[in-house]
Amino acid sequence: MLTVIAFLPLAACPLLLLAPRSMPDRACTWVWIATAAVDLALVIAVWSGFDPGGGLQYEQRVRWIPGAGVSYHVGVDGLSLPLVALTCVLFLAVAVYSLRETRRVRSYVCLFLFLQTVCLGLFIALDLILFFLFFDLSIVGMFFVIAGWGPGEKARAAALKFFLYTFIGSLALLLGFIGLYLAADPHTFDMADLARTDPLAGHGTYAALVLLAIGAGLAVKTPTVPFHTWLPPAHTDAPAAGSAILAGILLKMGTYGFVRIAMPLLPGSWRHYAGVFIVVGAVSVVYGALVALAQTDFKRMIAYTSVNHMGYVVLAVGAAGVLAGTDAQARSLAVTGAVTQMVSHGLLTGALFLLSGVLHDRAGTYAIDAYSGLAAPSPRFAAATAVAAFAALGIPGFSGFIAEFQIFTGSLASQAVATAIALTGILITAALFLRALRRMFLGTVRLPASVRTGGFGDLTTAETAAVVPLLAIALAIGVVPRFLLDLIEPASRTLVGLIAR
Repeated sequence: MLTVIAFLPLAACPLLLLAPRSMPDRACTWVWIATAAVDLALVIAVWSGFDPGGGLQYEQRVRWIPGAGVSYHVGVDGLSLPLVALTCVLFLAVAVYSLRETRRVRSYVCLFLFLQTVCLGLFIALDLILFFLFFDLSIVGMFFVIAGWGPGEKARAAALKFFLYTFIGSLALLLGFIGLYLAADPHTFDMADLARTDPLAGHGTYAALVLLAIGAGLAVKTPTVPFHTWLPPAHTDAPAAGSAILAGILLKMGTYGFVRIAMPLLPGSWRHYAGVFIVVGAVSVVYGALVALAQTDFKRMIAYTSVNHMGYVVLAVGAAGVLAGTDAQARSLAVTGAVTQMVSHGLLTGALFLLSGVLHDRAGTYAIDAYSGLAAPSPRFAAATAVAAFAALGIPGFSGFIAEFQIFTGSLASQAVATAIALTGILITAALFLRALRRMFLGTVRLPASVRTGGFGDLTTAETAAVVPLLAIALAIGVVPRFLLDLIEPASRTLVGLIAR
């Protein structure tokens, strides 16, 4: 089932490429929408049959490169299944949003279908080389999205910077994987086998170097301070759909790597160096929020809030590695909050980037000061943006509050100072979103000179159908979170038990 879910989008590409040239662009996008909808239905079926207390499920393991200890091993648990579901939901939303796309639509659709397969493949991978394969292919796919469909001449430079940064990070990740492989007896890249045997226990400096390589590779992808500099230009110069996938899904590859690989496969080193990740997380929270506050570009501001929100995740997973001054329940709560934050950030930031694309489509600029009083000509757009912004800053009733409450509660017992510092990030985030909302949506209507005759149009049916479901799911998680937390919590307890060995 998981193999079908992962490769169904890719299987649709040959059909589109071999279709007659006379096939309308809109038909290509509808094929993408149908494929994404079927994929989401299959994930819902997997979710409905999943046993939260059953560990890894829907496993499939096939010998791939047996001489090197590499296998095609896939499966899901409570840490990965929510991210698989998030991937299908967000790609479906982006597909609906892309009904407005008119440039090289067939290539555009095939590229996103390819990206959907590699994203799903990474979250179900249980072999390090398989994980690395999908990790690297996601870089290639997003490079072409930014370079080929990003507005302006800067898009190619931003795509190149994104590729070089993240590719170097992936090489560091591969070195760490090889270090794990060499320490295992027998040699293997299988995550389940490595987690069970803990091959680097007692290896001291060697284990620390492996964690450094893996941690650096994942930190670039997350991204955390100081590895974040590729993110703002990549987001600013990517098309709105590309930014939504980059922030909503690709950034999660880094944070998911921490909970799937670094923590369970290197428990001793993780405990020893947890303080480093706590500091990096707290700094990323505050730095990302402060720099976002200084932005005059709406899309760039949202990009820096991703550094802020991913900092909360890194803080939580770092706190989960500190045994002194806390208990297993607090550490488990921190991990649960981290995974919930990944899901919440994907939904809300994905929605915000899609909404930012509306600005550029209508007026050709993201400059905050270029707009005023947008609530009058575009009330649906103003309402959706306000809801997404308030939800992103952690207002009660939405998924962001559930995630951040768990992160702070789980981290406070052992890391009171770092948690207190990170709390200031909420205040700064509130200030930056409220400032942007006040300037853009309230007061006298003011529009850029580039706005076409007829004024600033409100959300279209396709744009509304893409954004509103994302906000509705975030609201559902905020009001009735048990359907998600019941899935994550048993896996979090298992992970905490592996760290404490």
